[in-house]
Amino acid sequence: MFENVSLGFGKKTIVEALNLRIGREDRIGLIGPNGSGKSTLLRMLAGEQGTDRGTIRFARGVRVGYLSQDLKLGGGQTLTSFVVGSVPGRSELERRLAEAEREMAAAEQSGDEEAMMTAAERLADAHTRAADFDTQYTEHEALRILAGLGFQPEDAKRDLDEFSGGWKMRAVLASLLFQQPDLLLLDEPTNHLDLPSVAWFAAYLKRYRRAFVLVSHDREFLNEQIDRVVSFEPEGIRQFSGDYEGYKRQRAEEEVVLENKAKNLAREREKTEQFIERFRAQANKAAAVQSRIKMLEKMEEVRLFERRQVMSFGFPPCERTGNESLRVEGLRKAYGPRVVLDGVDLSVRRGEKIGIIGVNGAGKTTLLRTIAGELQADGGSITFGNKIKVGYYAQHHADALRSERTVFEEVAAVDPSAGQTRVRTILGAFLFSGDDVEKPIRVLSGGERARVALAKLLLKPGNLLLMDEPTNHLDLESSESLAESLKTYDGTLLFVSHNRSFVRALATRIWDVEGGKVETYPGTLDEYMDSSRRRREGEPPPVPPGRVAGPARLSEHVQKSRNEPPGRNDKVPADRAEPPKPGREARRREAERRSERNRVLGPLRKRVAAMEAEIAALEAEQRRRSALLADPATYADNDRRNELLDGYRRDATALEELTARWEVAQAELEGMEAEVASEA
Repeated sequence: MFENVSLGFGKKTIVEALNLRIGREDRIGLIGPNGSGKSTLLRMLAGEQGTDRGTIRFARGVRVGYLSQDLKLGGGQTLTSFVVGSVPGRSELERRLAEAEREMAAAEQSGDEEAMMTAAERLADAHTRAADFDTQYTEHEALRILAGLGFQPEDAKRDLDEFSGGWKMRAVLASLLFQQPDLLLLDEPTNHLDLPSVAWFAAYLKRYRRAFVLVSHDREFLNEQIDRVVSFEPEGIRQFSGDYEGYKRQRAEEEVVLENKAKNLAREREKTEQFIERFRAQANKAAAVQSRIKMLEKMEEVRLFERRQVMSFGFPPCERTGNESLRVEGLRKAYGPRVVLDGVDLSVRRGEKIGIIGVNGAGKTTLLRTIAGELQADGGSITFGNKIKVGYYAQHHADALRSERTVFEEVAAVDPSAGQTRVRTILGAFLFSGDDVEKPIRVLSGGERARVALAKLLLKPGNLLLMDEPTNHLDLESSESLAESLKTYDGTLLFVSHNRSFVRALATRIWDVEGGKVETYPGTLDEYMDSSRRRREGEPPPVPPGRVAGPARLSEHVQKSRNEPPGRNDKVPADRAEPPKPGREARRREAERRSERNRVLGPLRKRVAAMEAEIAALEAEQRRRSALLADPATYADNDRRNELLDGYRRDATALEELTARWEVAQAELEGMEAEVASEA
């Protein structure tokens, strides 16, 4: 609980007289622009940052877990031992257990029955606590969490020093989830997660029954998780109930109310001033004038919300290119014995916006860097279309800015022919104005460096943009502004991102990088996410996007059922065949059998035939939609595109369900026909 907490650095105020209460199961989203103080507030809660005034109180025994963006994690222990050993209190329990055992031994030696009873109770209590501890914090649970966050089984025994910074961040996140602290502080936890891991983490956090405070630039992730918003606004820290969408709505409503109140007060002030001016010189109105003057002095001032600056820019029109922007054939890339890309064939048409996704380490960044020419391919070819000019943004570009340059110098160096006015205009769009453009690169925050790198790209964007995790280090509003700007970009875009709302806003096609291959999903991120979930949970795969036919065996069975009536070629063993019975009685029994077969099999055959016809119709409609979704012209009409994608998703589900029902009915039919054939 914050009680009148204030903190500032120099002239900048982070919080002023802040009162904030966090309940036992509160799910709080902490939002605000880069540099507003979100991470500082989390550090205050974690006890890593003091206050200028006020106090921060916790209930007795509350455990706090903090995931920071800046981690320093050494090695010397395996991944599993790090996670399992991270739980506080284990060493204290072991100490109490050893102490109770010593007391019991001493009491037995002395023969003091009362002391023995007391020691036995303490020993039993210590054993119970240790057993409860081991039951709650099992190695199996640690391995389950590690698997959910993308670690492989063989990683469990690896030393921490063998992992990259991003994977160490995942290890720390796994340890925090394993500890289950009473208050979990998460500062951009999805920055180093791939989309399948984000989906698993989102599901885990939904089930978390303790309090947490979350900072995230992913609108969708925030909306899924939080029920309360704490926001850094120009007028100070504000609190709102509901998710991020609810916050935006309440904020907009407040703004309208304030504007209307200001207008009403302005009208009232104007009328009062007119009355004073009109009757000031009349003696018989002196009392009324004085009353109006006092009323005017007491009128409240309405301060409208200060509009927060948000990164905002637009891409210039691109030079027209041929229909095909890029062709990749037989691409191979390996790092020593590890093959990352093997025989990859891809084609990109003009105007497409392709989201590249997959698990960490699958080769997404390698693919993008190889296309950009930063890495040399080991085999295959990359061919650009006519008049293609490549622009490339990557996370390491923001880290590789020249620290001795100013912001202006760093951006202007991209195109020396660009005038000072153009460079300053672009920098202004990225929130660098006035003296900010003269700041040295070395003093900039991670978010500011990312904006400088984006500004460099905008100066000469090209007509084929390659972007690797462009929203990392940007705040939520800047991420959404970037997405809106990229929607207007009329060139071709290939981008890697773990931000689901960003991918959904932009991607007209999905590339899934896995196992050295790249599989294409036409149009929808949801289909990819469902496919990943099925693979993780061991479910059979759905109908793959881009392939409109059902399971191969379905087409074979349907064709067989259409052309060859079941049972036609079945051979009945001679020893099971009944000898023919001559005469009228035999013909009567045969007629009865035929009638019974038709009564039982007829409706079932009709039901199977109806399902086959419905499957064929759905497959034909899916083929039509797939052809349209493969045409970039479709994406010029958003309503038409959305209609096609919604229909594709709906019918893919219907086709999967219908196929499953057909397989059950067909199996039932074949079984009954086999019984009939054996009795014939």
